[in-house]
Parts: sequence; structure tokens; C-alpha cells
Amino acid sequence: MSPHTTPSLRLLGSTNPDTAHWLELPAHRASVKIARNTLGERLTAWRLPCELRDDAVLLLSELTTNAVLHTVSTRILCGVGLIAEGGLRLEVHDQDRTGRLLPRCDPGPDDENGRGLLLVQHMADTWGVDRSTLTGGHAVWATLTDGA
Repeated sequence: MSPHTTPSLRLLGSTNPDTAHWLELPAHRASVKIARNTLGERLTAWRLPCELRDDAVLLLSELTTNAVLHTVSTRILCGVGLIAEGGLRLEVHDQDRTGRLLPRCDPGPDDENGRGLLLVQHMADTWGVDRSTLTGGHAVWATLTDGA
């Protein structure tokens, strides 16, 4: 596990290392919990509202899970940055250079999986997928604002 503050602050919408944080992890299922816990600690230190913190941790968990389960990556980068007016930008960068698109699915009522990006779409103010300038793979990002 390797915490970072500067792979690219610009990507997180911040120019201040005190308002951005990166974490590099192996692309293993256990890394999802590490990312969740590390992000939760960072957001607590930034004194963000509980609901915003909880939503951000859930979204990062979903994005990290997708990178671990659906790409050929050996490492992933997880980033969080404070943006204007109390908002957050979350990013997960994988190493998948195969050109495959992220899987889209239409889960049925009894399916146990397949709702991660649907949650992201529903909860995030904005989200998207770009080519990562850091890894060459996907950069999946989402923004959240405090709805209070």
C-alpha cells in the first residue's frame, strides 16, 4: 500500500496537496476494503458531513471493485480531491490497456451483482470514464456535492 498526494492533483480538481489524496493498491479484492477505510479516514480528517462521506466511500468502493474484478490490472490508483463548494471528486485508475469498455449490464431482481455503475450513476452528480494519463488504462471518476 502506498499513499500518494501528487500523481496528478489536476486530475482531482485540486492544486493543493492538502485537499487531494492518492492511494496505490494491488488489484486484489482485499484492496477494496483498504481503499474504503483509507478514504473514510481522509474524509473524516477533512471534516466532511457524514452523508457526503458515506456516499463517497460507497462510490469509491464500487469503482474500486469494478477495477479489481473487470480489468486485467495488477495495480490500481484511487484518488479523492476536494473541489469547489464542499464537493468531492473520486477517481479510480486501472492498467487495462486492452481497449475493452467497462461492462454494462441490466441485472435482474435476483442477481447478486451488476449494480455498481447503476449506483454510481444514481448517486453521483456527474461521472464518466476517460483514458488515464497516469496508467494508460481507464480512469473512472465521479463527483459528489453536499446536498445540505
